[in-house]
Amino acid sequence: MSRARQSSWFVLTPAALLFAGMLPGQSTSPDLNGAAKLMQFTGQISYMRGNNELWALNVGQTVQPQQVIVTGPDGWGLFQVSDGSTFEVFPKSKVVFRPNRGDWKDFLEVWLGKIRVQIEHAGGLPNNNKVRTPTAVISVRGTVFDVEVEDEEGTTLVLDEEGLVEVRHLLKTGNVVVLNPMEYIRIYKNEPIARKLIDKGGLLQRAVRAASEVLYQIALEERNGGVGHGTTVPTLPGDHNGGNPSPPPPPPPPAH
Repeated sequence: MSRARQSSWFVLTPAALLFAGMLPGQSTSPDLNGAAKLMQFTGQISYMRGNNELWALNVGQTVQPQQVIVTGPDGWGLFQVSDGSTFEVFPKSKVVFRPNRGDWKDFLEVWLGKIRVQIEHAGGLPNNNKVRTPTAVISVRGTVFDVEVEDEEGTTLVLDEEGLVEVRHLLKTGNVVVLNPMEYIRIYKNEPIARKLIDKGGLLQRAVRAASEVLYQIALEERNGGVGHGTTVPTLPGDHNGGNPSPPPPPPPPAH
């Protein structure tokens, strides 16, 4: 793959393509009345109904407030809400959309797995949203950020790509940490909030954007009737949820 093609991964992300109107026949500001619309997907993606039943989602269908989005080992979905903001749900994730009907600022609650959020600021006005995990509350002041709940203890990784993001511990009192672009923090259940770190060289950010673009391209190929199934889903650095296993080593050469 050419260097020019690789660099495009880090600019033309799925959300950027959507806002640029590059998906034919799809509105960039749908009237969703509080719901989230599935714009693209690949693999297994469902929402949870009563009795924990999973119902498969398809492009154009919506998820209502307080519904749980579940992705399989190869599942990924790009959702859009009425203000144009988007969020991506990565493989092996469980995410509640608008967990609090009484407060639309509670945007997402991540039980397990990864999300990537891009918040739109119409007219340059603030668009305050919150993302919760079992251990953290992320207050959105910026535009693009990533959240991963890494394990059953609720260990949470927050990476800021653009703008500012405020992070505080959900279970322990302490200072609010403000992340700047290219900074990240990890929150542990039984420890005070740690200091933020720098994503040196943008390695984490590039990995997330590359994974996002690969999954988006798989989704497009599947919708266009191409071969998308069976493509390896990228594993991000620090991915505790797995991913496709590495292929076995090649067999030894035959003896002469």
